[in-house]
Amino acid sequence: MFRTAALILAALAAPATADTLRSTGDLGVVIERATGSVLIVDRSDRTALERVEGLGDLSHASVVFSDDARHAFVFGRDGALTKLDLLTGAIVGRVIQAGNSIGGAISDDGDLVAVANYDPGGVRVFDAETLAPVARFDTGAKTIGLVDVPGRRFAFTTWDDGETWIADLSGPEPAVTVIEGIGANPYDALVSGDGRTYIAGLFGEDGLTALDLWQERPVPRRILPGYGRGEEPLPVYKMPHLEGWALAGDRFVLPAVGRHEVLWVDAASFDEVARTRTHGQPVFAVARPGGRQVWVNFAHPLNDTVQVIDTQTAEVLRTLTPGPGVLHMEFSPRGDEVWVSVRDAGTVMIYDTDTFEVVGEIAAESPSGIFFTARAHRIGL
Repeated sequence: MFRTAALILAALAAPATADTLRSTGDLGVVIERATGSVLIVDRSDRTALERVEGLGDLSHASVVFSDDARHAFVFGRDGALTKLDLLTGAIVGRVIQAGNSIGGAISDDGDLVAVANYDPGGVRVFDAETLAPVARFDTGAKTIGLVDVPGRRFAFTTWDDGETWIADLSGPEPAVTVIEGIGANPYDALVSGDGRTYIAGLFGEDGLTALDLWQERPVPRRILPGYGRGEEPLPVYKMPHLEGWALAGDRFVLPAVGRHEVLWVDAASFDEVARTRTHGQPVFAVARPGGRQVWVNFAHPLNDTVQVIDTQTAEVLRTLTPGPGVLHMEFSPRGDEVWVSVRDAGTVMIYDTDTFEVVGEIAAESPSGIFFTARAHRIGL
């Protein structure tokens, strides 16, 4: 009897494995950009579970997750697409599908993974289970802003031609709609959380372009003149990522290019309604789930700081200094914590979003992107 009890206690104390119990909803990935590795992390325990190496050039890496949140698909800058099992820590699939890539997406049904490429350009689509090739869209240009769109579709934009392509893979054969006149040199894009509005930022013009994806054939609409690359009063140290837009209530909050400001924009009309002066040039403005706060980080040389802005007053609530080289912020699914990668200090800092106190810290090699599996159930991430 005592031996049986001891065995039960030993089994309960043993580390969880894929053959025992571990919740995938509690997991995430931290990119270690300098070493071509990732950390698999447990969000609730605030610990690193395992380092996985051999993922290549992760200098501009991004991640999406399978529907069941067990697998992470890591998109490397070197054209690699890697499928990682979060429960076992094993690389279960890997293809070098291009020479230079810039991110990817997974279809709304979880069956297809798409990758956007600079070299040779275009988008390639793979079976999420096997990584076998399914389709390719040869744009003849550098391709950016790849997102998933409801209905087993993907949207992406070309830098060279200023076109947005909407690829539909719901039928027996892939179909594509090409929208011209997006603008000069789109550099990034996003899709709204409901999958309706696709917005491309323009490097070669002053402003952005929006498409209503609910229209049978979307018509380009210029928005926010004066926001873009053309007339900023300050040098631009880093173009903000459009994925850094935050939707808080009925307003977008977005980094102002080349300015020490974030802009508040009406989500229906896209008219600017307010501005908030910030510590530096914003890179990401990320809304805490629930929309009560927006957390903002900044470009070099002021990239040791994070500011928290109240979304009701548009005023800065708190200024934090996690350390040199703050690159990315990721909220827990309900927003009680935020994880902050501090590249040059080799650490991930974990903050309580109510008290702003540090509640945890994880060592990492030049950490950049942080991705939790909650993203598996959201459009455009």
